[in-house]
Amino acid sequence: MLNLRKLSYLFIGLGLLFILFPKATEWNEDREQHKLLQAAELSLEKSNSVLPSSLADSYARLSTRVAEAPVSEARQHTFPSPAPNASVNEQTPIATISISRIALKLPVLEGATRKNMKYAAVHMPETGKLGQVGNAAIAAHRARTPGRLFNRLHELKIGDKIVVNAQGSQYMYKVYSIKVVDPMDVSVLKSFKNHKLLTLITCDPLVNPTHRLIVQAKLST
Repeated sequence: MLNLRKLSYLFIGLGLLFILFPKATEWNEDREQHKLLQAAELSLEKSNSVLPSSLADSYARLSTRVAEAPVSEARQHTFPSPAPNASVNEQTPIATISISRIALKLPVLEGATRKNMKYAAVHMPETGKLGQVGNAAIAAHRARTPGRLFNRLHELKIGDKIVVNAQGSQYMYKVYSIKVVDPMDVSVLKSFKNHKLLTLITCDPLVNPTHRLIVQAKLST
């Protein structure tokens, strides 16, 4: 009688194991899947947050140059004729940028050289293309002459529109972020998935700058 009872318990235990085993297996698989997802998401976050060293170096040079006093106080809308031996990249605008709130209209040159920044806003070639997926960065001096270059950039408000004309197309961006950051804060150049972003960079404050004024906008659809 005792052996029969033990045998019954054994069969009951085996039955429970038979029922619970698939559930336990699924639970373990779900746990492993969750761990893998967490690892994948963490890896993606790290890859998105780490910018190429070449871009960081380029931004460091730009950040230094944008704080320098402009070499010339040439009028904002005057663009010089190319010198006989000047390179095309330094003399031919790739776009224009217009912001109605601050009555701004500037040519945009490719490459943040001192020569380019003397007369115009500049696009960092290491960043996204204007009007395309990515984060396109444009910088300019904050000249002391009222209204020249990015002198009035601090007057922008969230929701303001920035118009970029490039390669025969017009792109309308809407401002979504305005902030002051440390000079070497390269995080402002990050891009996010399929977003089409524009980042404007200048020095802050106007006199004896210690930080950078950053205006970021998204392409309006």
